[in-house]
Amino acid sequence: MVLLPPSASKMSPERKVDVPVYDLSLIRGIWEVRAKKYRKKQKKEQERVEKSALARIDRQWQYRIYCKKMKSKELTQLHHYLERSTLTDIQPYTECRDQQQDLPVQGAQKNPDQKKLVFQLDGDRWIDFPKELQWMTYLEEWYVRGTKIRQLPDYLALFAQLTILEIPKNAITELPPEIGKLTELRKLNASYNRLSRIPPELGDCEKLEKLELTGNHNLSELPFELSSLKQLVHLDIAENRFVSIPICALRMTSLQVLDMSNNKLTDLPEDMDRLEQLVTLFLHKNNLSYLPHCLTNISTIKMIVVSGDELTCIPTKLCRNPTIKFIRLYDNPAGEEQRKRRQEEEKKKKQEEKRRRWREQKEEVKDSREKEFMEAYISSLENRDTVPCATTKVSISCLL
Repeated sequence: MVLLPPSASKMSPERKVDVPVYDLSLIRGIWEVRAKKYRKKQKKEQERVEKSALARIDRQWQYRIYCKKMKSKELTQLHHYLERSTLTDIQPYTECRDQQQDLPVQGAQKNPDQKKLVFQLDGDRWIDFPKELQWMTYLEEWYVRGTKIRQLPDYLALFAQLTILEIPKNAITELPPEIGKLTELRKLNASYNRLSRIPPELGDCEKLEKLELTGNHNLSELPFELSSLKQLVHLDIAENRFVSIPICALRMTSLQVLDMSNNKLTDLPEDMDRLEQLVTLFLHKNNLSYLPHCLTNISTIKMIVVSGDELTCIPTKLCRNPTIKFIRLYDNPAGEEQRKRRQEEEKKKKQEEKRRRWREQKEEVKDSREKEFMEAYISSLENRDTVPCATTKVSISCLL
């Protein structure tokens, strides 16, 4: 890039001027290095604050303030639970106290050596997580289903030991970025919620083995950062709005089960054989007309399920291989007839609707002409000396 001094335009063209030339790529590189160092410094500072005693002291004070508001019986029960009592039905204080509802947390230990604790919550009466949950950071499994909860709690990142997060059939609209701090997470089920996007931070959960995102309807893509989930074995993104297989899915080298059924797929990528450990592939209820030949290169594949109504081109090796269960699903003939009948009825209704609108338009035109006639007639009477007691309207129609 050439930078001219302001006085250059005023000088004569014959005079020689030394013009400094700068390489902006060097400046850009220096700036990027500094920005990278600054972000790294910020991240370290954030980690230091999270690990410092200040956060722990703050939680302790919040806990003390919360306990001050509780009754003695409720406080005793909560203390018993926090000490990992063997009681299975504990009733800590919640906002639903007047309904005598139990907080469904199970702390029973079948094996003395096993210290796994489970939190369960279900029923549409729940619109938020109970307040006591923020003190139970030692929990390892969450099972929350069938509630009206819209978002996960802000303190989710405190549950560093969480291995299973089951939150299907709720009203959750988004997963928070803090979910990436659950580094021990092995299973995540967020099916049948209202998710429209997945946070890139989920790619930091590198120990994740099973990811289920079925039936969110507004979900149409996955972030590329999920490519780092190298231990993922099962990926279920059925009943969504994917028009192609996500790029990150093709980079999950340990993937064995891939469910892309009931989406909007029209074709498959030619590099699907990158999934060298794929065993089961669900592709039914899509708009596929062919299957790529690269599927025959996956030696581990044992079952493929497709819809046979529109599929016209299939590699012979897939159909005739005795080790592969190639399943074609067809629509029920009775259901197909009903569908055609419904389509015909809808077509007739549309035609009738068009005819009705056409008649209404004709009537509107007729009515407008009559109105125009009356307005012209009345305006003509204004110029007359006498008003006639009667008149005759003549209608002329032309047949073309």
